[in-house]
Amino acid sequence: MTQHVTETVTFTLNKGVTPEEFVTLSQASEGFVRANPGFIFRRLSCGSDGSWTDTVIWKDMETALKVAEDFGKQEFVPALMAAIAPDSVSIRHETIHWTLAPN
Repeated sequence: MTQHVTETVTFTLNKGVTPEEFVTLSQASEGFVRANPGFIFRRLSCGSDGSWTDTVIWKDMETALKVAEDFGKQEFVPALMAAIAPDSVSIRHETIHWTLAPN
C-alpha cells in the first residue's frame, strides 16, 4: 500500500508584501502543481503571527521529492521566492500514517 506524503513549507513574508499579493504569486504555481500526477491536495494558510504554511499532499515520497526538485526550475519561482524571507523557510516531507476526514 502506498503511503501519501505531506510536504509542509513554513515561512514569513518579506516586509511590504501583502497577503493578497502573496496569494496571487502562489496561484501562479497552480498549473505546475496540478500537472503532477501524484498531486492530491494543497492549502496555503497564515497565522495571526504572520507565519505562513503551504501544505501539499502527494501520492508518495518519490513524487514529493521529484516535484520539490523540479519546483525551483519553474518560471514563477523567482517572483515567489522574492516575496519570502529567505531565513524563515523550513521544508519537511513526512509520511502520513493516519487521516481523519468527515464521512
